[in-house]
Amino acid sequence: QVQLVESGGGLVQPEGSLRVSCAASEFTFNRYSMNWVRQAPGKGLEWVSAINFGGDVTYYADSVKGRFSISRDNSKNTLYLQMNSLKPEDTALYYCVRDGGYGLDYWGKGTLVTVSS
Repeated sequence: QVQLVESGGGLVQPEGSLRVSCAASEFTFNRYSMNWVRQAPGKGLEWVSAINFGGDVTYYADSVKGRFSISRDNSKNTLYLQMNSLKPEDTALYYCVRDGGYGLDYWGKGTLVTVSS
């Protein structure tokens, strides 16, 4: 069974930085594009970023462009999201999500990022 386990969330002050990670297992990680999707308290899901299977093509939502950076280490089956210049509105549960080719098919349980002074 595909497993995606996020880690690295926590409390950070505005304008601070944080890196969240996603450990993938039980599938061939380097054959799939991956995504980060977030959900702020009381709000709907928001797609944040995506990276292709090779790690050389990335995409970002306008709300995070220039502040967040997605990357992957296929040798470690791990996805990352480096978040800089964090704002209170970045507070959310961050999910690691696999792109199965026909849509987002497997989701982790999420890691909570709270931006507050």
